[in-house]
Amino acid sequence: MENQQQQAPQPIRCKAAVCRAAGEPLAIEEIVVDPPKAYEVRIRIVCTSLCHSDVTFWRMKDFPGIFPRIIGHEAFGVVESVGEHAGEFAAGDAVVPTFLGQCSECVDCRSPRSNMCSRYRFAVRPGMPRDGATRFSDAQGRPLHHFLGVSSFAEYTVVDVNHVVKVNPAMPPSLACLLSCGASTGVGAAWKLAKVEPGSSVAIFGLGAVGLAVAEGARICGASKIIGVDINPDKHELGKKFGVTHFINPKELGEKPVSQVIVEMTDGGADYCFECIGLAALMNDAFLSSREGWGKTIILGVEMHGAPLSIPSRQILHGKSVIGSMFGGVKPKQDIPILADKYLNKELELDKFITHEVGLKDINEAFDLLLQGKSVRCIIWMNK
Repeated sequence: MENQQQQAPQPIRCKAAVCRAAGEPLAIEEIVVDPPKAYEVRIRIVCTSLCHSDVTFWRMKDFPGIFPRIIGHEAFGVVESVGEHAGEFAAGDAVVPTFLGQCSECVDCRSPRSNMCSRYRFAVRPGMPRDGATRFSDAQGRPLHHFLGVSSFAEYTVVDVNHVVKVNPAMPPSLACLLSCGASTGVGAAWKLAKVEPGSSVAIFGLGAVGLAVAEGARICGASKIIGVDINPDKHELGKKFGVTHFINPKELGEKPVSQVIVEMTDGGADYCFECIGLAALMNDAFLSSREGWGKTIILGVEMHGAPLSIPSRQILHGKSVIGSMFGGVKPKQDIPILADKYLNKELELDKFITHEVGLKDINEAFDLLLQGKSVRCIIWMNK
C-alpha cells in the first residue's frame, strides 16, 4: 500500500504568478497543482518567457479574458509525472508545451497541408481541453483558470499530451523555450508555410519577436533581400542581426506609400510579404507590396481591433495570394524537434532573441520591458 501511495502522483504546492484582474500586476502566490488525469502530464517548468499574446489576454476584460488565471504559454520544462494513457512520456523527459495541439491521427494532422488538428480544435479555454476543468487552485482552495492549455507562469503545470513535445535534452532550456511559440511561429512561416526559395525577396511588416523570427527563417532559406518595415528606428540595427538587409521606417517616407517603396526596391514587388503586427491597414500594405503573378502575403498578426481585411479584388486576379497562419504552419510534434536540431547543427540562431532574463518574483519587470519595446524575449527563470 505504501509503495502504491509513493507511485500515485499527489497534489503539489508551488509558486505561481497569478493574474487576478485585467491589466493588474501579477501576484506571486502559493497554489496547488493537481495530479495529471488521463492523457495528461504534469511538468516542472524550468523557464518561461513573455509573448505578446500573454499581454493581449492579460489586458482583456471580456471573455475569453477570464480571471483569476495563470497565463504564459512559451516554456521549457521536465515531465514530473504522467497520467493514464500518456505512455509516450515519462518522468524526466525534456519537453516544451505548445498552445496548438497535435493528435497525429485526424485527417488534418496526417496531412502535410495543415497543422490545425481537427479532432481537438484550437480554442482559448478557461480549463483543460478534454474535460474543461481546472487543475489549479489557490491557497484558499478556489479555482484558478488555465490559459491556452499551457499556463506556464507557474513552477508546475498540467498539460494535455497533444500539447507537449519532447525535445533533445542537449537544447539549452532558455532556447528550447523559444521554440514553444515565437521563434517557431516566425521561422515556420518562412520555412513551412511560404516555402521561401533561395534568391527570393521578402518584406516583413513589424520587427517584433515574430517578425525577427521570420527574418531568421528567410535567412536560413536563402532569401537574398529581406526588407524590414517598422516605425521604431531602433529595429534597424537589431534587424541586421537576424538577416534583415534593408530597413524602411514608414514615418520617414513622407506621402510615399510603403508599398510603392517596396515595389521599387524589388523591381515589381516582394515575392513574400509577412504581416506580423495585427493591423488590417498593414495587411493591405503587405498585399500591395507583393509581386504580381506569384506574390504571397502571409498573415501572422491577429487583428488587434477585430477589423476586417480589405484588399483590392482586381489585384487578386493578377495572381497574388493571401495565406493565414497559425503557429507558422508548424506541426508541433513533427517540426519543433527539427528546429531544435537546426539549432544544434548551428543552422538556426536562437541566442540573439534573448535580450533580458529575470526570476519569477520579478515577472512584472518582463511585462514592463515588453510594453516599453525594450525586449525581444525576456526569459523568466523559476529557480532564480
